[in-house]
Amino acid sequence: MNYRVAARRVYWRWFGEVDLAGGPTLRMSGDAARWLRPGDVVRLRPRAGASGSVFEFDDYVLEREGRVLWPLWDREVQHPRGGVYAKELYAYRLRIREARYEQDYEAIAALEQYHYASDHDAVAVWRCPDGSRRYANSKPRCDRGEGRLLEIRGSTPASRFLVMELVDRLPFEPEVVGYLRLDPPLPAMHRRVPGGVEPRIRERVFPEDWIHPTFDLKGLQPRGRLWEEVAQEALDRVDVAAARVARVVVHPDYRADGLGVRLLRAALEWVQERAVPDARRDKRLVCTVAMMARYHPFFERAGFRYLWDTASGRPVLAYPLDDRAATRIRRFLQTDPLAQEHGGRLYRSRYPKVSGLAGPVVFRGVDKAYVSVLDLDALAPEVRRLLEAFGAVRRRVERQVLRGVKLRIEPGGVYLLWGASGAGKTTLLRLLWDELPDAGWVDGPEGRVEAYLPGVAEPDLGDEAILERVARRLQDVAAAAELLARVGLADAILWRARPDQLSTGQRERLRLAVLLAGRPDLLIVDEFAAHLDGANARRVARALSKLAREAGITLVISSHREEVRQALEPDRIVYVGYGSVWSEPRT
Repeated sequence: MNYRVAARRVYWRWFGEVDLAGGPTLRMSGDAARWLRPGDVVRLRPRAGASGSVFEFDDYVLEREGRVLWPLWDREVQHPRGGVYAKELYAYRLRIREARYEQDYEAIAALEQYHYASDHDAVAVWRCPDGSRRYANSKPRCDRGEGRLLEIRGSTPASRFLVMELVDRLPFEPEVVGYLRLDPPLPAMHRRVPGGVEPRIRERVFPEDWIHPTFDLKGLQPRGRLWEEVAQEALDRVDVAAARVARVVVHPDYRADGLGVRLLRAALEWVQERAVPDARRDKRLVCTVAMMARYHPFFERAGFRYLWDTASGRPVLAYPLDDRAATRIRRFLQTDPLAQEHGGRLYRSRYPKVSGLAGPVVFRGVDKAYVSVLDLDALAPEVRRLLEAFGAVRRRVERQVLRGVKLRIEPGGVYLLWGASGAGKTTLLRLLWDELPDAGWVDGPEGRVEAYLPGVAEPDLGDEAILERVARRLQDVAAAAELLARVGLADAILWRARPDQLSTGQRERLRLAVLLAGRPDLLIVDEFAAHLDGANARRVARALSKLAREAGITLVISSHREEVRQALEPDRIVYVGYGSVWSEPRT
């Protein structure tokens, strides 16, 4: 049945009400209610059992001009992660939906701390029961109870949010692992060009009515009115065919698995289906202004094309939602002299290919034994007496760790040493590093070798900020940021930390980045991912496998963890045990 909107009330982002003339009051999120103007004609479809003068969140479907306004957009998707060979190593089951509940916005505030562009000490504003305001990143304790989230700093009344949840998650994993903020286009945009600024660049490429009238408070000064009334008037004027991605934030532990790209692609579907944020006109274009796009390719991986830099030097990228927009973007990239130079591409990997080993490393009849003498001379008397009671007075221990080993490691290959603790994996790696065998020999070509062998070869982590440490080795700060992200340290806030401020697992990932920053032809890692939980070990192993193959690095690591074996996809598994070594190709 059709009704006209009589009035709307927005109490919080997650709660508002809309009165229908001659009909019920509809309860919905404030972010949805604020886009309904008095006089709008809407179609109400009550769900079974709904009745009375007030409809709750789950009681109805609301449409305007054939477009669903309520319930909010909601999708469940599979996010498979493939490897170098396998189409699917593992998969995430994700629910991506528009923020609806108070706890959704609390999760957004918590994640906002990880956003690179945040410039606030506290990212959220909270209202206490006594009406006072607190600035904090998590729900504050007020004098008379808990605070309620009032606003995410940096957002506007025009902002709408998607949240991304892990459906199947371990008990220690977060429920919400990402969010996206969508806004109308910026009111004005100019382009930086050599020697100056080109004004109103968007209007040269796209029709003006795609971009205007957008959310703009300019010229709407309060004149004695409440700021909320002025903002609502600005919202009521919005009528555009474009949307702007203003934020994409993914929990740092999950960034290496492409969840940012998945969230962006979901947002494109959301915009196409619901015409958000305003839901008034079909959208033809989604754009973003994102400095981070210089250092991370996820916008381009989602299909966005780089257009230009704003007057302040921030990259602008766009995604066409229909053929008209695609034609205009293509024409601009083909005809504009500056755009012809970049061709719509912004990000380029800065981590270089290595020279690579010129030939294989070959073990020829290698033997290795260790001899140790155990006596009681240095022990305390009470300890000596106990050991003497067991006859453990003096022992010469001879252990043949490797015997007649024949092994060939091909350049550019990925090799996993597999075996129980004490089987000889570390001994084999030491021989590969610089230790001499008792018999036989190890032949290998010249090349740059980096190794992590605890107590034997450990990289210097330094005492400066971790981004500076990796950049100093690479002599390229952008490549350092890329490398840290690829080994699972994707939080830019963390890049300012020193090694002694990191957790044990974070230091392990930093150690890997420092090794890779040496641009090795051969990389040796003992007990890979020993201090990482299963999920992170899997992510880092997958990332390292891809990076080594892309760069031409010969990778030899040891592990006894099944999730590492699966995600690494080694070319050969080298089994070590009982003095012998044998290898099998990947199956």
